[in-house]
Amino acid sequence: MSITGNPAGAGAPSNAPIAVSDRSFVATWMFAWLLGFLGVDRFYLGKVGTGILKLLTLGGFGIWWLIDLILTLAGVQRDKEGRLLPDFEQHKMIAWIITAAGFGLWLLSTAISRVFVYLPEQFGPMMPWWPGQ
Repeated sequence: MSITGNPAGAGAPSNAPIAVSDRSFVATWMFAWLLGFLGVDRFYLGKVGTGILKLLTLGGFGIWWLIDLILTLAGVQRDKEGRLLPDFEQHKMIAWIITAAGFGLWLLSTAISRVFVYLPEQFGPMMPWWPGQ
C-alpha cells in the first residue's frame, strides 16, 4: 500500500476527480422520505433488485426506510454505478431542517392524539353530557 491509501499501481490516483451521478439529491431525499417504504428511492437510483426487496418488505419493516433516509441525508447514498449525488452540499441544510420538522410534527401529533384518547376515558364519567356517554 502506498501512503495515499491506494495499492501501488491499482485504481485511480488519490487526487482523481470523484465521479458524480446524474441523479438528484433532492429527488432521492424526497423519495427516501415520503416513498422510501415502497423502495422508490432505490428504483430511482437504479438499484432495482434492492428496490424490489424493499417494496416487498415495506421498507424492511421501517428499519431499511430509516437507514436509507439517514444515508441520503448524510450524503453517502450512491447510485447503481457507485457515484455520489451531485447537489448534496447545496441542499443538505434545508433537507435536514425539513426532515427534523417533519419528525417533530409527527411526534407532536402523536402526543396530542394520545391525550385526546386518554381524556375521555378518564374524565368521561364526570361529564355525562360528553358525546358517547
